[in-house]
Amino acid sequence: MELIERARGFRDRVAVISGSSSFTYEQLLEASLGVAGRLLGDSGDLNEARVAFIIRPGFDYVKTLWGIWRAGGIAVPLHPGNPLETITYILKDAGALFLIADAGFTDNIREYAEENAIQILENAEFDVSDITLPAIDQSRRAMILYTSGTTGSPKGVVTTHKNIEAQVKSLVEAWEWSPDDHILNILPMHHVHGIINVLSCALWSGATCEFLTGFDAGAVFDVLRRSEVTLFMAVPTIYHKLIAHWETLPEEEQKELYNRLREKRLMVSGSAALPVSVMEKWKMISGQVLLERYGMTEIGMAISNPYRGERKPGHIGQPLPGVNIQLVDESLEPVADGEQGEILVKGENVFKEYWQRPEATEESFVLDKWFKTGDIAIYNTDSYKIVGRSSVDIIKSGGYKISALEIEEVLRRREDIRDCGVVGIPDEEWGELVCAALVPSVGAVIEPKEIDKWIRQMLPAYKIPRKYILVEDLPRNAMGKVTKKELIKQF
Repeated sequence: MELIERARGFRDRVAVISGSSSFTYEQLLEASLGVAGRLLGDSGDLNEARVAFIIRPGFDYVKTLWGIWRAGGIAVPLHPGNPLETITYILKDAGALFLIADAGFTDNIREYAEENAIQILENAEFDVSDITLPAIDQSRRAMILYTSGTTGSPKGVVTTHKNIEAQVKSLVEAWEWSPDDHILNILPMHHVHGIINVLSCALWSGATCEFLTGFDAGAVFDVLRRSEVTLFMAVPTIYHKLIAHWETLPEEEQKELYNRLREKRLMVSGSAALPVSVMEKWKMISGQVLLERYGMTEIGMAISNPYRGERKPGHIGQPLPGVNIQLVDESLEPVADGEQGEILVKGENVFKEYWQRPEATEESFVLDKWFKTGDIAIYNTDSYKIVGRSSVDIIKSGGYKISALEIEEVLRRREDIRDCGVVGIPDEEWGELVCAALVPSVGAVIEPKEIDKWIRQMLPAYKIPRKYILVEDLPRNAMGKVTKKELIKQF
């Protein structure tokens, strides 16, 4: 595994910062060896046994992940905030043989684990013994991340060591990572964003990954004030919350923050569409033009705005190194520039399979091993623009194919709307009715008729009916994405 082998060249450098503690690459190698030895026991190789783990973000998380890989196991990260039902579903579906957990996380799960022959190992300082580690071929399965997509039960997305290496190398090259980088990681560690884009890219490069558990806008700004921090990556919701906190600060502190933030090498937004309004506001308070990129659990990152060059608002840029992209219609025929088409992806970055779902895997690939993302985009003036997800963001009403994301962007331009979510609701006459949930700005009074008039003026091509409701907040998942299925229930 080149990711771990490279660490030997950075032994004395700081790899991870958790709270007030710093850990070198040498300490990470030793600690992960202890985890591997504990898992192996008397065996010489886990041979792709599934090892689930519930560990708080930080050094112990990283040593556990690396220890599983070094022992030849498949890592199955679990989110500590998930309900017991979700955790047991994943343990059963993955066929986990081990569960490594922080103290306190095993109480509710212990009975289920004992009944299903899952060995629980509480997180600890495992002894580093004289063990022989198995040779790990790049084609081996390395990780299973669970994603529900938009329909059905959560599916396990299987990536190999070769897939992970391709995903990391592509980003390191495109975003010019170096050993001098230092990134703040506040993202959930059961998603590709936090595991690959932040943690693995940093450790591949000999850089430092600093963890901050729990979200607190003031604490995030305190870390970003420090000159050694060079990168930051987050979801649009986090940027929105940081902006809201910045607006409460005294003018002098706002100016000081601007001067600190503008010095950063790179700031990235992903995991959900970045509203142009948030991009513009963040530039105003930080001097930073957020780099928006596109990816998903099955492919890692595939498309990115340039590190050097123009980053177009509302666009996601060009294919990353080693990634092939094409847009096709419903008949899988290529579409012309400027026309909507589904994004197909091909490359070493693309996942191996859905765990124990051969039919779902087969259905996800078309033509000559091109992966169907389910996302609709337009290639527009040398850059891709996401229109929406075919299943939830493309609304078919009155013969039109309407982008829910486009309507959301128009709504967010209004000062009296703090946030919004747009969905399509089945309708006998129109096919689908375009419905919007609106979160008013503080003190604002929203008149639905006025909003409807505004939409029709801004998007005159869509002569369609709409319905509006006012809500205090929008339902979101751990990555900050609006959960459209939950939103639909409100209508």
